[in-house]
Amino acid sequence: VVRFISDRIAVIHKGKIVELAETEILFANPMYPYTKSLLSAIPTPNPRVERNKKIEVYDPGKYHYDYDKNPPEWVEAEPGHFVLANERELKEYKSK
Repeated sequence: VVRFISDRIAVIHKGKIVELAETEILFANPMYPYTKSLLSAIPTPNPRVERNKKIEVYDPGKYHYDYDKNPPEWVEAEPGHFVLANERELKEYKSK
């Protein structure tokens, strides 16, 4: 529903905005792992597709690096697409 009524989407995790983009950009290229997890959980009306769908489980310990030395910042990863990430995370997000 959000996809059809929103022009832009802000994804909030633990009270912080972690990703912000125009709706179609966010759905086409989610970067933040929590966003990917949320989008993978959206059900589809096709039982065959739903049965074979892989849902991504968000594990913060797996993704966030070096926050003591290199805390995340709000960066524009691509035009109009903002994500909370440090340098290492941003490189990884852009490579996928």
